[in-house]
Amino acid sequence: MPAANHRIERLQATKTAILEAARDAVALSGWKDAQIALIAAKAGVATGSVYRYFDSKADLYAQVLALVSQREVDVVREIVDSEGPAAQRLVDAIYSFSLRAMRGRRLAYALIAEPCEPEIDMARLQYRAALSDQIARLVVQGIASGEFIEVDPGVAASCVTGAFMEALVGPLAPEAVPDSDSAKAIAQTTASLAARMLFRHAAPKLKLISRDTP
Repeated sequence: MPAANHRIERLQATKTAILEAARDAVALSGWKDAQIALIAAKAGVATGSVYRYFDSKADLYAQVLALVSQREVDVVREIVDSEGPAAQRLVDAIYSFSLRAMRGRRLAYALIAEPCEPEIDMARLQYRAALSDQIARLVVQGIASGEFIEVDPGVAASCVTGAFMEALVGPLAPEAVPDSDSAKAIAQTTASLAARMLFRHAAPKLKLISRDTP
């Protein structure tokens, strides 16, 4: 049993190393130009060994997307579950997501908009749905508190999520090179406009604070 457990741990460690190497490769050059040979070398395994852990290159990248996007969903979930007015938490969630995306532009572009294979795109749709689910929870709370208009929470969350993700596509594109100040301004504008569609009354005075975590 100890030997079997050790083998399982070693296999998991290798798979994790491959995923981390693939994530770094995608963050550097996107889905298309991330090469399996380079990923394998960085993970310390033979190129062919990658396919012992993943069915295909697309399967590897889909798992990379799931791994990275789950962290972003968790950050939004933490904000949704925090205290304070729903309107403030909605702005915080969108602003934090947008600012994190702008700080890791190449990887964020791959997660949101870069052309990719169907397996990766399916994972991307699941990622967007998971984000929308968190926003929907917040919409329900905002309607109950009287801060948001009466609306179907699922539809509202889809509209808000679609708005802030679409707004980031251009600024995240490889040919765009916003500096840190303009990136912050883009995140602020995105958060303000995307959240405003739900406010029952005139936009309240809200602080734009990133509850950023690594």
